[in-house]
Amino acid sequence: MEIHTYPEMNQKIKDILRLGDDPMCLYAAARIEELETLLAAAVKEARSLREGLERANAAFTVASALMSPEMLEQALLYPKQSVELDMTFQNIMSVNVPRYAFHTRNEDPAEIYPYGFAQTSGELDAALESLSNVFRDMLELAEVEKTMQLLAEDIEKTRRRVNALEYVMIPDFQQKIRYISMKLEENERGNITRLMKVKDMILKEAIEERQAQDAKAVKAFGKSNEAPSMA
Repeated sequence: MEIHTYPEMNQKIKDILRLGDDPMCLYAAARIEELETLLAAAVKEARSLREGLERANAAFTVASALMSPEMLEQALLYPKQSVELDMTFQNIMSVNVPRYAFHTRNEDPAEIYPYGFAQTSGELDAALESLSNVFRDMLELAEVEKTMQLLAEDIEKTRRRVNALEYVMIPDFQQKIRYISMKLEENERGNITRLMKVKDMILKEAIEERQAQDAKAVKAFGKSNEAPSMA
């Protein structure tokens, strides 16, 4: 059995985000740290599981050599022990990850042997004991791998959101802001032009009105000078 060091997951952790000061990126960075911790735990569990399965496989190989296939099949045909698997969920950084727990029907360790000891090999006992011991490691490894998968998927979603903000939504908003700014500046220039025209019109009317008043005053002054001279 080969130990999985999860190189593709490790590379994904390194390349999944270009971290910056954005709150969403920092939020994803915390999840990446959690993912790296789980990765180390998964490698440790995989090593332990490999060692246990190697022991069980070696014991089964020896037992198969000492016992006939019929006797081996008959010994394992009717298991005495049964297992119930319970699954709950735990929230890790807003991600619901599974938690596994198993319970045996009988707490007696001897219940894992569904046969009498007179006609079987001791290596078969060792193989069943090794498999019983690695069962918990298998569940823990499955739990860690599923947790890593869910966290990685959530990080990928966060990365897509960051990319959508950086390359789609933010440029679109910036373009809209520039368009609105240009329209506001254009409207402001139009308002200034209209105000200047109104000012010129008011000034022109004031000048014309003043000229009319001056003309009337001059005319009235001329008439007043003509009346004494005629007398």
